[in-house]
Amino acid sequence: MDSTEPFTIRVGTRSSALALKQTELVISALQAAHPHARFEVHAQATAGDRDKTTPLPEMGKGLWTSELEARLTAGEIDLIVHSLKDMPTTLPEDCVLGCVPAREDPRDVVVFSAAHGDKYKTIADLPAGSVVGTSSVRRAAQLRRRYPHLAFRDVRGNIDTRVRKCDEDGYDCIILAAAGLLRTGVGARIAQYLESSTPGGGMLHAVGQGALGLEVRKSDERMLGLLKAVEHTPTMMACFAERSVMRTLEGGCSVPVAVETEWVEEEEAATGEEGDEEVRPDRKRKLRLRATVVSLDGKTAVDGERTEEVASLAQADSLGKKLAQELIERGAQSILDVINQGRTATGAVKLSEAA
Repeated sequence: MDSTEPFTIRVGTRSSALALKQTELVISALQAAHPHARFEVHAQATAGDRDKTTPLPEMGKGLWTSELEARLTAGEIDLIVHSLKDMPTTLPEDCVLGCVPAREDPRDVVVFSAAHGDKYKTIADLPAGSVVGTSSVRRAAQLRRRYPHLAFRDVRGNIDTRVRKCDEDGYDCIILAAAGLLRTGVGARIAQYLESSTPGGGMLHAVGQGALGLEVRKSDERMLGLLKAVEHTPTMMACFAERSVMRTLEGGCSVPVAVETEWVEEEEAATGEEGDEEVRPDRKRKLRLRATVVSLDGKTAVDGERTEEVASLAQADSLGKKLAQELIERGAQSILDVINQGRTATGAVKLSEAA
């Protein structure tokens, strides 16, 4: 195709405010790289959007993605913009994760009820019996592990709805992804960032959290080529490693598997006469991958970490597999077996198991 000839890209997305904002960001980047492209947004509510009451862990897999993927494979749309953490690690045979753009902050955060004012600074400050709102068994399991004195209650809805419920419906705080709050302009409500090194935090995030996954048909070479302009290779490799952990463990978004990735230099930087860091474009970078598997009640956990040189998606996938195998050998499989025994026919987790 002539690069100056106008062409249309049909973009599928969920119809939530956050999904539309994320789609807008992707289209803006693609438009800058391909000025002759026209974009049609095909937004729709998915199963997860339509059911506002059932706790997410009880709803099974593919609730955010399968309907859009059906339209993609049918040729009705050319591209889907997903929150990568919502994408199953195994895609339909005709589909592929074609691109991952630069990532927003992947961490989880604490939002306290406005009723508390400035009373609390961290989740560790909350007294026994305080109610924490989250629809994620991964978040709840990790927090139960560190704060068994807290109570947990499901909270559903878009970001604005959940923040409003936090302020009005008896929650002391809620746990959300930083990326959603930052992308929708609600970052001022963030009271604490949670990560492995945060005092009193000690949480890893969801696989792919903060990243966007651009899914296309495997056979669509034109779209795969167009997406190269917005790909952020370090993010894509990190997310491939994270997804490999989940895939090897055969988990999903309703299983308490959490990760954290960080790019690190192989060696300390050389310094020049002025003490400035010497630029070393040939320096090899390594990816540090952490992962944890936690029982639903938070009483049992297996943690692991590996750091390896990663220069390709294949190496990233290999890193994730090796760390997952280490976790399995050290007892993670026993935790997952108990969870799998409590699954429903749809693959969902019974929340009664997490009480």
